[in-house]
Amino acid sequence: MKDTYESPLASRYASREMLYIFSPDKKFTTWRRLWIALARAEMELGLPITQGQIDEMEREKDHINYDLAQQKEKELRHDVMAHIHAYGALCPSAMPIIHLGATSCYVGDNTDIILMREGMALLRDKLVRILAALGKFADQYKALPTLGYTHYQAAQMVTVGKRATLWMNELLMDLEELEYRMDHLKMLGCKGTTGTQASFLELFGGDESKVRQLDQKIAAEMGFDQVQPVSGQTYTRKVDAAILATLSGIAQSAHKFATDLRLLCHMKEIEEPFEKHQVGSSAMPYKRNPMRSERICALARYVIADAMNPAMTSSLQWFERTLDDSANKRIAVSEAFLAVDAILNLYENVASNLVVHEKVIEKHIMEELPFMATENILMDAVKRGGDRQALHERIRTHSLAAGSRVKDEGKDNDLLERIAADPAFGLSKEEVLRHLNPADYIGCCPHQVERFLAEYVQPVLDRYPHALEGTGAEIKV
Repeated sequence: MKDTYESPLASRYASREMLYIFSPDKKFTTWRRLWIALARAEMELGLPITQGQIDEMEREKDHINYDLAQQKEKELRHDVMAHIHAYGALCPSAMPIIHLGATSCYVGDNTDIILMREGMALLRDKLVRILAALGKFADQYKALPTLGYTHYQAAQMVTVGKRATLWMNELLMDLEELEYRMDHLKMLGCKGTTGTQASFLELFGGDESKVRQLDQKIAAEMGFDQVQPVSGQTYTRKVDAAILATLSGIAQSAHKFATDLRLLCHMKEIEEPFEKHQVGSSAMPYKRNPMRSERICALARYVIADAMNPAMTSSLQWFERTLDDSANKRIAVSEAFLAVDAILNLYENVASNLVVHEKVIEKHIMEELPFMATENILMDAVKRGGDRQALHERIRTHSLAAGSRVKDEGKDNDLLERIAADPAFGLSKEEVLRHLNPADYIGCCPHQVERFLAEYVQPVLDRYPHALEGTGAEIKV
């Protein structure tokens, strides 16, 4: 059946792993794990709940009876209550104690925190793999000169590998943000309808220490060591806003990389991979469009805009909670994760298979190098007794004339010939041409690349070896 809308993020772009994290199966089995954690903690703290009831819940936690849940939701108009009844139908002895003392946000909000943490872990590993791929590339081309650009005008030279470190440095910043978000993520815990934990205080006969222990026991069972210290009914929606700001940062970095690559593709210097039977254009069979990079940019813009949703939601929550967050949140958060997942899948594919056309790069360098060489030529002529100020003016005049020849007449750059023919410089043509070695103009680029890879990238790869297993992407600098 193809007569119903489906999200392209699910059908075309995101990975199976990320789609599972935000799937109904993952969501509702997590709800059940949370109900089990609640019941187990309540039993351990003295409430009349039996191990048999918990065993029954454990046995049925992965058997989601969707038909009954959908039927109950139509009847009750409440998704959490519908799934309580569906779970209870499979666990009749445990039905009386499922969700005891809790409000809907106990399962809803805690599940969202768990899923976002798992989603961030998946994105983290993909960032590590991209860093490894770009690290190999940077190391291979650390000394290959290429034109640097400011204002998209040719500037001093850099190297192909040094430029790659600029992309990597932004990804390292994103990884640091992601690690911070994961390390500081707290569960909501069991806070009740307005965050007072009144229902649990009643259940435990006024023993506040048991209420506090309940929070900690549930968090520990779900793999967290922290809970929100205070809350309304929900965890503060600033958590969602902060996480999506981090995802937006990843999208920004990917967009910058993909834009640079699209420009390089236009210049035919570096291209993204192009498969043997890939079609670049339905009308122009000769074209090799950078479609992966264009898709990265398209999805990145979506994420950057989407990050405004939780920011606005956070600012608009009233008092202990309102429900105008729910419909927006369930779309905005999950789709941001799916889109960034898709972006990083594309990024890894492109970064692992970049094609460098060294002869084209060299051609472009030699078209601009005469202008860049003038400073060294000037210093050489001054050391031979020339007047720096007078020679500077002559170079300016010759440069304007050579530039006009290139731009207005479409001819070759003859700046060096003009300088060699000018007796004021006292240099032969051979002496002038000695200043045309591109490697003389790349400064510290190779050493910068080596230091960057050794001091900043390699520690990340060493910290997450599991992310690189089986990829062949390991690098050692």
